[in-house]
Amino acid sequence: MEKLYYTIGEAAEMLGESTSLVRYWSNTFTKYIKPNRNAKGNRLYTADDIETLKKVHYLVKTKGLTLDGAAAQMATDRSAVDRKVRVLDSLKEIRRKLEDVRAGL
Repeated sequence: MEKLYYTIGEAAEMLGESTSLVRYWSNTFTKYIKPNRNAKGNRLYTADDIETLKKVHYLVKTKGLTLDGAAAQMATDRSAVDRKVRVLDSLKEIRRKLEDVRAGL
């Protein structure tokens, strides 16, 4: 079962990045990432926010785009980015399963 909200630490762990970078991206891409806040003011991310963060991560870290370039790419052709991020997620999941099988041998 998928959670409704993820903390900034959980989001950072999913991306393999620091919480400060996730916070920075949240502040930079406010058009696409809108975390909710709890009573203490902590950011709470939805599954859609996490997917958007994965897209930003792909554009900035994998493709090497600047933040402005990533924002422009997301504004013009999000479907291509969606497809590539889904493929990368699938490949990472396959790799994890293969590593589990290898460890079980």
